[in-house]
Amino acid sequence: MSKLPNEPVAVPEDRPHARQAAPKPAEAKRRSVGLFGGFVRFTVVVALVALVGAGVASFGLYRSIAADLPDYRWLADYHPPQMSRIYTADSRLMAELAAERRVFVPIEAIPPRLQQAFISAEDQRFREHRGIDPMGMMRAGLFFAQNYGSGRRMQGASTITQQVAKNMLVGSDRTVLRKAREAILALRIEQALSKDRILEIYLNEIFLGAQAYGVAAAAQAYFNKSLDELTVGETAFLAALPKGPNNYNPLRFPDAARIRRDWVLDRMGEDGILTAEEVAAAKAEPIIARPVRRPEVVPVGGHYTEEVRRELLQRFGAEQTQGGGLVVRTSLDPVLQAATENALRQGLLSYDRRRGGWRGPVARIAHGPTEWLPALDALPPTPGLLPEWRRAVVLEVRPNEARLGWVQRSGPRAPAEARTGTLPFTDLAWARPVTPGRPGEPHRLGPAPRRMSDIVAPGDVVLVEVDPGRPAEGRNPARPERLSLRQVPEVEGAIVALDPNTGRVLAMSGGWSFDRSQFNRATQALRQPGSSFKPFVYLPALEAGIPPNQRFLDAPVEVATPQGIWRPANYSGNTNGYVTIRNAMERSLNLVTVRIAQEVGMDKVSETAARFGVIDNMPRYLAMSLGAGETTVLRQAAAYAAFVNGGRRVEPSFIDSVQDQRGRVVWRNAARGCEGCDRGPEAGPPRVTDNRRQIADPIAAYQMVSILQGAAQHGTGTRAAQGLNRPVAGKTGTTDDYRDNWFVGFTPDIVVAVWLGYDEPRSLGNGETGGNNAAPIFRDVVAAALRDSPAVPFRAPPGVALVRVNTDGGRTIMEAFRPGTENSASAPIGGMMPSASSAAAAQQVDTGLGGLY
Repeated sequence: MSKLPNEPVAVPEDRPHARQAAPKPAEAKRRSVGLFGGFVRFTVVVALVALVGAGVASFGLYRSIAADLPDYRWLADYHPPQMSRIYTADSRLMAELAAERRVFVPIEAIPPRLQQAFISAEDQRFREHRGIDPMGMMRAGLFFAQNYGSGRRMQGASTITQQVAKNMLVGSDRTVLRKAREAILALRIEQALSKDRILEIYLNEIFLGAQAYGVAAAAQAYFNKSLDELTVGETAFLAALPKGPNNYNPLRFPDAARIRRDWVLDRMGEDGILTAEEVAAAKAEPIIARPVRRPEVVPVGGHYTEEVRRELLQRFGAEQTQGGGLVVRTSLDPVLQAATENALRQGLLSYDRRRGGWRGPVARIAHGPTEWLPALDALPPTPGLLPEWRRAVVLEVRPNEARLGWVQRSGPRAPAEARTGTLPFTDLAWARPVTPGRPGEPHRLGPAPRRMSDIVAPGDVVLVEVDPGRPAEGRNPARPERLSLRQVPEVEGAIVALDPNTGRVLAMSGGWSFDRSQFNRATQALRQPGSSFKPFVYLPALEAGIPPNQRFLDAPVEVATPQGIWRPANYSGNTNGYVTIRNAMERSLNLVTVRIAQEVGMDKVSETAARFGVIDNMPRYLAMSLGAGETTVLRQAAAYAAFVNGGRRVEPSFIDSVQDQRGRVVWRNAARGCEGCDRGPEAGPPRVTDNRRQIADPIAAYQMVSILQGAAQHGTGTRAAQGLNRPVAGKTGTTDDYRDNWFVGFTPDIVVAVWLGYDEPRSLGNGETGGNNAAPIFRDVVAAALRDSPAVPFRAPPGVALVRVNTDGGRTIMEAFRPGTENSASAPIGGMMPSASSAAAAQQVDTGLGGLY
């Protein structure tokens, strides 16, 4: 039976899929497009979500990093730490103070070619980018991809601005976080600072090896040149160093240094800084490194320099002193300083030869033919060894001489050479053995040596001076040298020389050697001044109108104290009856000094000592009138200066002025003012004003000068004036048991204070006085200071009356009187016993009498 066209077809139940009609082609296409579109939409949505999430995360990370970034705005006023320099009065370099050797140079003073060399080598697009260089980062990434796994170092992509941020703000940790912080700061720095300021910081701050920070220090370190003296090749070499200063050191790696320099030259050629001819010529230059030669420093004044450094630390602080680039100008006269140090050493050596004896060798070593040279060369430095001395080992001892060997070098790094010489016995009578005394007592000397073996033995290491007195060019290397035995003295000393009108310290020595001891005995050691304090007892009497020819009784004095009866005495042990003030000062009579102190009162003496700056708050005991207090050499020199300058207070100064790194004066010694010095020539001449405080009557001060002039020329200080042929005044001082020797004196142009003694106070020995030991040192210093100066008299103040009188010693002199006191000398003053009030003032006198001579 046939089917109708629209009649459905029966489908077997076991074929269910056969019931569905086959899809049409258009419908299938529409379905596939819909599926793809949904996938695309899903992908876009996911990407957008991821992008938004990444953006939110990045912004959060940025906020987190930015919130913890250091402040960069201070870079606008930043100046790299640099060396401070101390100069003498004649502009010679004394010392450099620095934690790092760095020289700051403003961008205007850095040659443009040197600036561009670093830009070509480190950041070619420095002038165009805004802190980071995307093109440089892409170039570095491509280089990394091309050389991955090759072991080659990754090419840097940091800009100069990023390097400034790294060096100054974030450090050099090799982490992604540090790079992110560095990049953000670089962008901000570019907004805050100009390109020139960024480049200035970079070129002055970057480390370039050889302990040099900044291009100026590097130019000195490698080539011993200033920036404007560098050749093109040397300029390119400095620009090659930032990548690895130690890897391109021309002394160690000359080939690597040349290759890197030539690469920089090529970059400069690419940037149009150099022509092809200039590049070729610069590549032909050899890199000749000249190791840095430190600026020549004056070889004297160690204690002076240290005193200046301490004052700078106190005034400006450690950071500014060592890194502020200060230019410090002092009042040191280097020629006088050398003469001062030599005079002190000769005085100490003279005493040591007379009283010190021979204290034995400084060491002992093997003395075989092949052993002594390396053993002697390996010994540690000997403190206090003078430049002209040598350490020598005793090789052989004969009855009348010894053969010694020492190490000779032609230069600091030259090989050691063996030299030999002979030490004759005839020069060694002073080398007596020493037996230490009890605490506070002098050492005892044994008998004089009879043979060489009494002094040295083979293997002893001793100090010698080679042919002293003979010039080096007159020596014959073929024959043994003649040697003189030397030893570093145990006794110490100190000297201060200053200008009495300004207080400027011209020279100062704080001991035998700054290398042996940095302790400054001129400023830090408190010692009894002895009789050098007596002028401050006599001055209040002169100020009270007592004339210099007033007589006081020189006779025994007894004062009752809680410790017993105090009986001061003169150095000689004798008494002289009634003597004038002048005679008493010239002969340094203790008994008269005590009576003058009784007459004016110890309150007045103490006030005078404080007025002159000798001793602040001095106890009111009569023993203090004989110098039983304590003061310093510097204070004594400044106090005596007030006598010379008409009674004005002198504040000793070491520093004249201090300038900052840009030349501005930040401190100046203002002892004298100057009105109109800051105005132009049209304002007329400036007027100098004296700011010093008047602390003594000018006439009384001049009377003291006249009396002290007699003490130096006719009294206890005659050795101070010998051979000077000019007016000299001063006073000796010798303390109880001869523990301290002093001479403090002056001419119209200079004041010099000298002290000798042991650091641990003990007797210098019977008869060792300031007149014998300190006065000759004073004379040598003054002779050196005034060698080329004309002799001028002491200047008398207006109103003083000069009257011709006869002294107790029969001399006729022009005595200085206060007007109206020429005939006012009263009856002799004094008696056998002091008043009750004076006895009360003499308590606690037995702790140290102070003044002997």
